[in-house]
Amino acid sequence: MKPRRLAELAVLTAVALIIFIIELQIPNPFPIPGVKLGLANIITVYAVYHYRAYETAMMVAVRLLLGSIFSGNIAALLYSASGSVCCLLGMLLLRKIIDERHLWLASVFGAVLHNTGQMLAAVAVTQTAQLFAYYPFLLVSGCLAGAFTGLCAQFIVPRLKKIKPKTK
Repeated sequence: MKPRRLAELAVLTAVALIIFIIELQIPNPFPIPGVKLGLANIITVYAVYHYRAYETAMMVAVRLLLGSIFSGNIAALLYSASGSVCCLLGMLLLRKIIDERHLWLASVFGAVLHNTGQMLAAVAVTQTAQLFAYYPFLLVSGCLAGAFTGLCAQFIVPRLKKIKPKTK
């Protein structure tokens, strides 16, 4: 990987990590645990469409690991990782179907897949199938959060194209 490309990924990872840390400081307005906007995913959605799959996966893995260390919540890494793997795999497939003009839609699907991965991990860890009663609430919140982060990414992409030289 070229140094410039690595530097771009490092900056994107740092920005996503900063957004994640800032979001941790915002009180959760929802009484449902685990529901959040996931603003760092704005960067992930952008990266899925502008970087290679392994580069995006590397960026997400570093963000997850450092985010869990910085937040002091290593236990949540399993849930975050399972959700992120489902989301990332799904979005990498979706980018072949959904073009960049509809980034927000890919983000909604990604959020649903993220919640699905987290739910499956929670059921596997706790061996409690009753957790699936919580799933509809996660899906609704995931669709709303995914639409919001996707629209943010949609809004940012044209601006980033103006400042980033074309390399791939």
